Amino acid sequence: MIDALAPPPPSLRLVVDKDALAANWRALDALSGNARAGAAIKADCYGLGLANCLPALRDAGCTQFFVAHWSEVAAALAHVPPQQIAVLHGPLNAADASYAAASGVIPVINSLDQARLWHAAGGGLCHLMVDTGINRIGIGRDEAGDPAIAGLHIDLLMSHLASADEDSAMNARQLAALHAAATQIPHQRKSLANSAGIALGADYAFDVTRPGLALYGGVPRAELAGTIRQVARIEAAVIQRRRLAAGESVGYNATFTATAPLEVAAVSLGYADGFLRCRGPGNALMFGDARLPILGKVSMDMVVVDCTAAPDLVTGDWVEVPFALPDAAQQSVLSQYELLTTIGSRLRQS
Repeated sequence: MIDALAPPPPSLRLVVDKDALAANWRALDALSGNARAGAAIKADCYGLGLANCLPALRDAGCTQFFVAHWSEVAAALAHVPPQQIAVLHGPLNAADASYAAASGVIPVINSLDQARLWHAAGGGLCHLMVDTGINRIGIGRDEAGDPAIAGLHIDLLMSHLASADEDSAMNARQLAALHAAATQIPHQRKSLANSAGIALGADYAFDVTRPGLALYGGVPRAELAGTIRQVARIEAAVIQRRRLAAGESVGYNATFTATAPLEVAAVSLGYADGFLRCRGPGNALMFGDARLPILGKVSMDMVVVDCTAAPDLVTGDWVEVPFALPDAAQQSVLSQYELLTTIGSRLRQS
């Protein structure tokens, strides 16, 4: 009997504005000039849910999608054909290479060992990552002439910018390094710019750009402010309202103590939902235009707020978690990337 019952509605909700997501892709595609914008959809579309986001990106016109892990491929294949999906980490073993060859998903080759794995699996179209200074993954410039690389059928010759969100001399050095690598390695197209890289201008766009953060509402450079729309909103329900007496404290370790009688509310949101403790001190939730300051430490499943400014707030009402990413990042020690990708599973399932 229990299996047949529909569960009650959740007390948390993640609202994804698909129109804003599509508009962000179209804006980034336009800013890419003669290049075509792809989309990084790794990490469940940066925490916003692949099933929510990938169809909107596809319908907006995107035809190239990038995941990090092979385990992310199956969910993407439900929405787009395999040749539109690239796996950034590349084949780590023979099973990965065989899966790529059989499925038609495009591996990104990052090393001589991966190139050899790809050849052993029968080869075919691939992308190649060249390290130009970030020193994570990618072949070195001194490996460009290796026979394992020379035998690849390379579509995208790729690299990744380390400091595109800054006015750093490293950006120009990496640009020059990719140009140099392109003279050594046969390929069809080139790709360098991430979201911030798109804002660096046409020189960095090449043939394909790979926005991620900005698709989902992040603003990695000031040039994108006013262009990128907020995509995600998080709302949580009030669990209980109560009145504190002067001298009573709130939460673990009693880090807040009321100096006068105070109206407070417990809200169904905590660090298990990605609202980490660093987002508590000095910050607030919102009820309409009313600001509800956070009191005490954030708990796993709850946060307590001062609801003096919202006398009509009652149990079951929804309050909003401020989630304009540039602002939220400034109000915490978290990057815009972390704010998105730490969204908890209870929100993604709501």
